[in-house]
Amino acid sequence: MEPLKIGDLILKKPIFQGGMGIGVSLSGLAGAVAKEGGAGTISAAQIGFREEDFDENPLQANLRAMGKELKKARAAAPGGVLGFNIMAAMRHYKEYVIQAVKLGADFIVSGAGLPSELPALTGRHPIKLAPIVSTEKSARVILQYWAKKYSRVPDFIVIEGPKAGGHLGFTKEQLEGLNGDSYKAEIRRMIERIRQYEEQFKKKIPVVLGGGISSRELSSQAFALGADAVQTASKFVVTKECDAAEAYKKAYIDAKKEDIILVKSPVGMPGRAVRNQFTERVMYGENIPPKKCRRCLKKCNPAAIPYCITESLIRAVKGDTENGLIFCGADAYKSDRIETVAEVINGLLP
Repeated sequence: MEPLKIGDLILKKPIFQGGMGIGVSLSGLAGAVAKEGGAGTISAAQIGFREEDFDENPLQANLRAMGKELKKARAAAPGGVLGFNIMAAMRHYKEYVIQAVKLGADFIVSGAGLPSELPALTGRHPIKLAPIVSTEKSARVILQYWAKKYSRVPDFIVIEGPKAGGHLGFTKEQLEGLNGDSYKAEIRRMIERIRQYEEQFKKKIPVVLGGGISSRELSSQAFALGADAVQTASKFVVTKECDAAEAYKKAYIDAKKEDIILVKSPVGMPGRAVRNQFTERVMYGENIPPKKCRRCLKKCNPAAIPYCITESLIRAVKGDTENGLIFCGADAYKSDRIETVAEVINGLLP
């Protein structure tokens, strides 16, 4: 396939590795993807969980870890395209964005809420900015807002469909009612809206389509809908280069279709995960009090939540796959072996 241009960035292969926190997509995975010509994405979500002072000073630990991980990824993929996924719902969002700019990341992808103020935080810096949207309404709102307030458009846009993993940009009712054909129509509406802004600003806005991209056939369908690139995350979990513990990867391989479920996050958002003892406890209404608040999400009240998202994700990524939360995409159960990043990319792109 032809290389994808995003301003002055050139992707040899039109594939983005989705950001996965906590600790699933760090320098090992992102660097390997960038080395193969794709876009490697480091998740900034509680990225400093292995730092000695994480419990006492999570913000500083996270900012420090961002630098460490990007440096290692750059060393693994000289000249490769590397950036950060920074959730708009995170506390200290401003500080994480400014740190990504200071570190010289190539791009910031931002979702979990609309990143309406992102251009104000980066100013005239050439770092590429991309909101994550899931509906035509959210695409229209962010395009209108950025155009009116900043006289600019996103450098690219990531569309995440209902089959994505982790926190989802849909209500539980929407997820249960959506099917492939109805969402294809929504994708077409989003792309049509984006193309209107391309004409207005005389600037190409590449569209990256993700959510359930688990095969070459599905990638081909995405390109046929008008996408300029595809994004996958779950397929990269079961790779040698992924930063998660081997037990985490094995949980994907061992999962059956019925093991992929929707759970409610502590702040009420639906998320997709692998069924285990932890999700059973949560789904039956058991409260699992947090041991310590690391102040990760803006709208989280530690005294009122059923469990701590940070603690549960850390347990899982370190290998405790029965007592932690294992986020995944809808097709995670289709993985049956550990591959290399190169094999995944070659198996996805037409």
